Amino acid sequence: MAFSSQKGKLFTEINITPLTDIFLVLLIIMMVIAPSFQSMDNAISIPEINSGIAIEQKNATVSLTKEGLMYLNGRQIDSDNLVSELVNLKPTLEAPDLVVKADESVKSSEIMKVMNAAQDAEFKKLIVAGEPLSKKEQKTLKENSKIMIDEEQ
Repeated sequence: MAFSSQKGKLFTEINITPLTDIFLVLLIIMMVIAPSFQSMDNAISIPEINSGIAIEQKNATVSLTKEGLMYLNGRQIDSDNLVSELVNLKPTLEAPDLVVKADESVKSSEIMKVMNAAQDAEFKKLIVAGEPLSKKEQKTLKENSKIMIDEEQ
């Protein structure tokens, strides 16, 4: 719409007052709703994987529990000896693959230590299991390591 002014010129400017009012209302709505987005992050849980490749048992498996214990193929080991254990285990494997299974509360720095150890031991492939170490698996690992320690003594 063009309006004529007193001098005969056309008035072609847009009135932005209603537009500004709409933006201010939207801004107020976002300011009220924004704090609720932050509290939603606490409810996030890791999704389960419904598809993918099954992990073959011929691979070496490093399991990390939430207590910080490390197991190599079900046998408890010290994280400082991981590289030497992997080097010793590598010739017995059909494929030089390493599977890492960890509890969801394990820090990523611990997983990075396993990755670096696998690289130092010259493993060709590292597989991070998509499903975390379940409580049942952790309990089984602990029981098996206690049995192995008792047998050694």
